[in-house]
Amino acid sequence: MPPALPYPFDHRKAVRHLRQCHPRMEALIEKVGRFRLPLDQQASPYEALFRSILYQQLHGNAAAAILGRVKDQIGGGGFPRPAAMLAASDDALRAPGLSRQKIAALRDLAAKAEAGIVPGWEEIQHLPDDDIVARLTQVRGVGEWTVHMLLIFRLGRPDVWPTLDYGVRHGYQIAFHKRRMPTPKELAKAGEPWRPYRSVAAWYFWQQVGLTRGD
Repeated sequence: MPPALPYPFDHRKAVRHLRQCHPRMEALIEKVGRFRLPLDQQASPYEALFRSILYQQLHGNAAAAILGRVKDQIGGGGFPRPAAMLAASDDALRAPGLSRQKIAALRDLAAKAEAGIVPGWEEIQHLPDDDIVARLTQVRGVGEWTVHMLLIFRLGRPDVWPTLDYGVRHGYQIAFHKRRMPTPKELAKAGEPWRPYRSVAAWYFWQQVGLTRGD
């Protein structure tokens, strides 16, 4: 019996499809090599959004330190449960270093998790991408880009096309020898031939940026 694929779709079939779509995509795949997107196997949807909200507009080290204190002081060592976030006072939430804006956003996340708008892990696996975007973007501080990252890096959905992502836009510009970076609308149109594997195309464009920088 062959080993299980690390993704909930056949990534080898996806790469074959992308190779056939355009010579420049085939050249990019040759340059980058095999598809190897690391999936986050740990976070629940609530925890993934909690982390994303907390990290917004903060340096990574500073955000990690604040998250660690929030876990220790509010969550007993782990991510605070929604009920704990809703029960905590402003002073208790400010003590680890959370701003008023982040407190408001994290409380809204907790309230929507309690209400079932933010689904649990079992439920979210059975929801279509568009439904997940519609539900999670109801949370204060959570936009389409944030949900797209969760769909790609946590759920491993194959056909997410993050047209707002700077790295994807820049990688496409480099790989396809464009004079300027495409607008999100232009990138949406350009990505149509890559359905139903646009997440894989996005990953290759991210790698293109890294290669150009020498990463």
